Amino acid sequence: MKLKQGSFLWYLYLDKIYCLLSVRNVRALMDYFHLLDVHHKHTLNDVLFFHFVHHVSNMTRPQIMITFDMLDWNAMGEIGFDQFYMLVCILLSHENHLEEQFIYRHSRPVFELLNLDGDLRIGLHNFQLYSFLFNIKKQELRELYHDFDFTGDRRLNYKEFKLFTIFSLDKYQERERAKKEKEAKSHQKINNTKWCAGKEDASGKRICKDRQ
Repeated sequence: MKLKQGSFLWYLYLDKIYCLLSVRNVRALMDYFHLLDVHHKHTLNDVLFFHFVHHVSNMTRPQIMITFDMLDWNAMGEIGFDQFYMLVCILLSHENHLEEQFIYRHSRPVFELLNLDGDLRIGLHNFQLYSFLFNIKKQELRELYHDFDFTGDRRLNYKEFKLFTIFSLDKYQERERAKKEKEAKSHQKINNTKWCAGKEDASGKRICKDRQ
């Protein structure tokens, strides 16, 4: 799932720590929402929602429609700005590879969205259904339920889900540290290679020395 370059969302900035938009960006998004709300009901129905998501991302029709059903938690056939804002933050976190950070920072709202049956549990099937939004692979999901389903009912309660978000964030931060260390070593290696001073010796060869 990717955002389409040049679309409105492409120009919004998502804070990398809290995974939220700035006040200025929220105002711009609210104005955009009102433009989409052609019926002036302060909501978007499934048709308007589909055309918006199709315009800004490469999500398929089935993915768009099940996402709408997830956000339309009271089955009214429409969503308000709060759900719209949540979707935009999910899309931006996915685009910026901040899925683990987003789920950790917003674990309660995400849990409530995935709690489709209203029983305060997230079943494996529901999680698989919406895993594309958070870039979670099937093998990772199986490991998740194996490691964090302490009650053994193949469903996660909120405490189990919260532990998963903490674990996922720790793994993400470890990968980022390893990536930075690798880049630093690579940069240091380049700086330590020989460089030529631009002068030539009597034979016409460039004079090179180790860079300190």
